[in-house]
Amino acid sequence: MTYSSDRNIDAENQQPHLTLSTAAARNLATTAKSAPQTQEITSRWLLKLLPWVQTKGGTFRVNRRLSYTVGDGRVSFSNTGAAVQVIPQELTELPLLRGFGEVDILTGLANQFQQQEYAPDDVIVEIGQPADRIILIARGKVNKIGVGKYGEQIVYDVLADGDHFGDETVAQSEDTWQYTLKAITRTIVLSLPQQAFERLIGQSQALRTHIEQFRTRLGQPQTPEGEAAIELAANHPQETPLAGTFADYELAPREYELSIAQTVLRISTRVADLYNEPYNQTEEQLRLTIESLRERQEYELLNNREFGLLHNADLKQRIYSRTGAPTPDDLDELLTTVWKEPSFFLAHPRTIAAIGREANRQGVYPQSVDVNGNQVTAWRGVPIFPSSKIPITNNRTSSVLLLRTGLEKQGVIGLHQTGIPDEYQPSLSVRFMGIDEKAIISYLVTAYYSAAVMIPDALGILEDVEIGR
Repeated sequence: MTYSSDRNIDAENQQPHLTLSTAAARNLATTAKSAPQTQEITSRWLLKLLPWVQTKGGTFRVNRRLSYTVGDGRVSFSNTGAAVQVIPQELTELPLLRGFGEVDILTGLANQFQQQEYAPDDVIVEIGQPADRIILIARGKVNKIGVGKYGEQIVYDVLADGDHFGDETVAQSEDTWQYTLKAITRTIVLSLPQQAFERLIGQSQALRTHIEQFRTRLGQPQTPEGEAAIELAANHPQETPLAGTFADYELAPREYELSIAQTVLRISTRVADLYNEPYNQTEEQLRLTIESLRERQEYELLNNREFGLLHNADLKQRIYSRTGAPTPDDLDELLTTVWKEPSFFLAHPRTIAAIGREANRQGVYPQSVDVNGNQVTAWRGVPIFPSSKIPITNNRTSSVLLLRTGLEKQGVIGLHQTGIPDEYQPSLSVRFMGIDEKAIISYLVTAYYSAAVMIPDALGILEDVEIGR
């Protein structure tokens, strides 16, 4: 999304004005009229719904329990024509190779991957067959299928571009696949045979040491969420020795620094002095500027690559639609990622329309809930709020976010700092910068903000949903 503003052009010399022209100002000084209107203003539900936490010192540190979960990222690829190759350094996104820095060895591993292509419904690996390779999904969607209690097939998960599997199995020398992988769409995968991997381990002491350390970490006591376990005893006989324990912490917790959005508002003294009835020109100019700044703030809270929610959801919290369009089943699946007191969904208005179409097609009609006097579409009692700041790709796909909010709920929070100099609104200041030789008044308008995800299961995303009709 691009933010820009129009500039008035002087009719005589075609030079852009630095401030509001007197001709434009007169539009507010005569006849019955409204205050200046702008299409840019949206409901900004995210700014309204996030609990805002005071951030002294401009930095917020998120302390967490020590976690053994490493390298859960997605792998990136390059291609020359139809030939696809994994980027060597991207192999460190695999848990098995997280933190390994020998580029020559990584390059050697990357060169050993073999490209394979599958049509829809082709089986990539089958349950019970020898687990003898590491597989990376370069392109496409894949169902991870297991066996139910009565022998029926059930879909455990949907995997897509950048996902990987088999590395932990290869490291532990497990004999067979514990699931079946079947292509949903045309799929390109890269696979590394176990023999080639073991050959490279034998040639590199550094790689061999790294793999042994990985195997040791796998053996550490940990919770299902990957955190260091706290050892407890229950239902034990009298006078049984109790294990000593402690809650270990991350040694390098993440810190969120407040981001900034700024602009300089310029107003001619002639306009400020003469054209203030019935609307104060300075106040109106400031109001519109702040509205634009707040719109940009919400955009950054969603899209900024450092702290934006679309980029900060844990990769285990990202799921895909099974059919492409956002179905009621997909929303139910998304609810399983943030099942502890979910607060609200957030989606582009076009995505909400697509959700409604799919629900109607299945004969399901979502109910509405009252939120501060507004009737809002809901799913399972969780409201779905619109935000035009969530991108729509050229392929007509978008994302649906689900949040649990609040510091006390270990949810998603907004960060700001109130009490700043020349504060006009919470964490937003308007600072007078003086009057220059052209009789132009300048104000520096600044907003400080960020967002933090307290623990991974506070934010889930349904990715790449198709919203085309």
